[in-house]
Amino acid sequence: MQVTPPPFDPELAAALETFREYIAPGLTADDITRLRETPISGAFGESDPTSDGYFDVDERTVTGPAGAPDVSLLVCRPAGDSAANLSRPLIYHTHGGGMVLGDNRAGLDAVLEWARALDAVVVSVEYRLAPEHPYPAGVEDVYAGMLWTGEHAGELGADPDRIVIAGGSAGGGLTAALALMLRDRKGPRPIGQVLMCPMLDDRNDTPSAHQMTGLGVWDRTANETGWTALLGERRGGADVPAYAAPARAEDLSNLPPAFIDVGSAETFRDETLDYAARIWRAGGVAELHVWPGAFHGYDGMAPHAALSQETRAARLRWLHRLLGA
Repeated sequence: MQVTPPPFDPELAAALETFREYIAPGLTADDITRLRETPISGAFGESDPTSDGYFDVDERTVTGPAGAPDVSLLVCRPAGDSAANLSRPLIYHTHGGGMVLGDNRAGLDAVLEWARALDAVVVSVEYRLAPEHPYPAGVEDVYAGMLWTGEHAGELGADPDRIVIAGGSAGGGLTAALALMLRDRKGPRPIGQVLMCPMLDDRNDTPSAHQMTGLGVWDRTANETGWTALLGERRGGADVPAYAAPARAEDLSNLPPAFIDVGSAETFRDETLDYAARIWRAGGVAELHVWPGAFHGYDGMAPHAALSQETRAARLRWLHRLLGA
């Protein structure tokens, strides 16, 4: 049966064409090295973690998982802060990149926009990438960085009871996994989680995954590449743990309130809808947005498009409500 994909938003479709030389939908294992040589931030313009001097930036090296290397955290605090304002919220950010690409500066511009509006501190975590470091390396790095952040929030001038965890794409999946780990291991309790077009399900067999084959930015082939790099032969099998692929979680109760969004024209659409619905069925709180005609990563590639602007505004409105800021 032939499946007709939903159309792209015209403004976003025009922007997508300008990135075709850098990234095609069907990432393969052979593409990983090439793309690592062109950092993700470079594809979307140079990222400035100081946000034109608004933030003081500090790179912290903290204790990693047991028996593993230390973890690097990029800390962005309002410039000149004396750490006296301990009521500030803190955003703990996990970058995207399909589990195989990126660093703790990738995708940071949008998060720094939130921080300026909310007078918040940002901590962005560096985690080990697959395939060189398969599961559970990446998520355990993210968890270790969060433990340090929760313990040292006051030192950073933030309130440990006002931490929001956030990530997009692979970072969204890792953020969802982090929320599960923090619940199960009784770690620091985030006040909320922001899951932007999250990468949640290694089975790669939803209607939207088939529908968007060969289209957009991250299609079913790329998804198989990323998940196989992370899980090897376990991908798609019966024994994949929820901390690797949060869609596998049987219990989504007692999680922090979630903002979840996704494009209607991307691979992750259906797994994201299902995850939000399962949070509701478990008695949880989630705000879900499905942006019409949006492809994966659209608001980073076309930040000035009308739909991108509305997306970013909706995320910030939710954070304002969550934090009372």
